[in-house]
Amino acid sequence: MLHFEPIGTENRKEAERLQVFPAQAGFIESVQECLLEADGASQWRPVGIFDGEALVGFAMYGYFASPSPGRLWLDRLLIDKAHQGKGYGKAAVLALLEKLHREYDSPQVYLSVYENNTAAVALYRQVGFRFTGEYDTKGEKMMVYRF
Repeated sequence: MLHFEPIGTENRKEAERLQVFPAQAGFIESVQECLLEADGASQWRPVGIFDGEALVGFAMYGYFASPSPGRLWLDRLLIDKAHQGKGYGKAAVLALLEKLHREYDSPQVYLSVYENNTAAVALYRQVGFRFTGEYDTKGEKMMVYRF
């Protein structure tokens, strides 16, 4: 069963070694870049995705109160290339949605995705995310999941 552990000094280097395939690299920042962003913004919650003791992926989420009304974001998600194709992506998204629902009093979760990242779009649609018609600051299409 998947579980999440905060990324801290004891597991940061291990998390920074997670990688995606070269063709996926343009769709998401590296874990190192994500963690640097989280270092500068206390709203971000970077977590490792674990299957037992094995670190199989990384996610980052956070609630931003501004602009009003605030939004809860599942902003980053990656499964290490050595663990892709094993169902971890879908399981991680579903488990993260449960976690976010427990941790935050928000009726919805947002994310953004490049439209040509067809595997991610298909996964997010499969679990219930829908496009909002909005774009984020990087030109990614926004999706929302409503509880």
